[in-house]
Amino acid sequence: MRFALIGAGAIGTVHARLIEALGSEADLVAVVDQNLERAGKLVEQHGGKAYATPAAAYAAEELDAAAICLPSALHADAAVEALQAGKHVIIEKPVDITLAAADRVIEAQRSTGLTVSVISQRRFQPPVAQIRAAIDSGALGRVTSGIAESAFFRPQSYYDGDDWRGTLAIDGGGALMNQGIHALDLLVWMLGRPVQVSAQTGRLAHEGIEVEDLAGASILFESGAIGLMLASTAAYPGRPVRLTIHGDQGTAVLDDDQLAYFATAEGALPEATLLDGPADWGPVELAHLAQYRDFIAAVRDGRAPSVSLEAGRRSLATVLAVYQSARTGRPVELKED
Repeated sequence: MRFALIGAGAIGTVHARLIEALGSEADLVAVVDQNLERAGKLVEQHGGKAYATPAAAYAAEELDAAAICLPSALHADAAVEALQAGKHVIIEKPVDITLAAADRVIEAQRSTGLTVSVISQRRFQPPVAQIRAAIDSGALGRVTSGIAESAFFRPQSYYDGDDWRGTLAIDGGGALMNQGIHALDLLVWMLGRPVQVSAQTGRLAHEGIEVEDLAGASILFESGAIGLMLASTAAYPGRPVRLTIHGDQGTAVLDDDQLAYFATAEGALPEATLLDGPADWGPVELAHLAQYRDFIAAVRDGRAPSVSLEAGRRSLATVLAVYQSARTGRPVELKED
């Protein structure tokens, strides 16, 4: 599959490495960035040709897909442009920073019939897949609750390094929108459709930003299950994502990218699937690569990707409900069209 990389910043560099690691499965044909010097450096490292705009790349090259790696508020515009140019799209989380923007991408995807997937690579980690398989098989019984912790740390220099970081207009949010959304996505994937959110947020350890560095939420799901979410960029020195899923017949715990605990009354632990990739890559990187492979297979086979655009919208809607609840001091009801 021939890719255009839209955005040559830090996350764009990650995606360039992923595409290169796919070998014969993918080619990085174009790197697009307003900063042509930055795009050129990425081209020198990973191949392709540098362009200043997506339109220029789409006109000059034969491309199958676009990988959207821009700041969050620019995702929808870039995705819609790519779809209208006839390209499949893999888009970094979040889909964008508003539901209206996410819905524009959904409308474009439906009108073109092309494939769109939102990056939620942690779903592809073998222990995460084991927990989901245990839920699907009934090994945990009725799922009753879940706890997701994304207790990360970002120094002040993280926010000072780019003028868009920590802004409402471009970043759209802080610890939850940009870091904790991965853990939140897992919680929602495991527990189902969220219907009500009660939350609080704070800005306790960073200066000069408009967004939260701490968020806590209680989430009621359609099934009656209750989820608890903690997202932080103010938890020195930072901890890996921790996810606990409780059912009336079992409990599973993900910690430090491992299945740290699994116990059931009767059900067996599903087998883990090993992920292929460079030997020196960590679990999250390998999972990221696995999502790219799933995206390519979905395009090739004409099926939906494992992480759909609608799944990305659901996670975004939950994040936005957290922010609304924190602003108003009241629970927020979630509805899906």
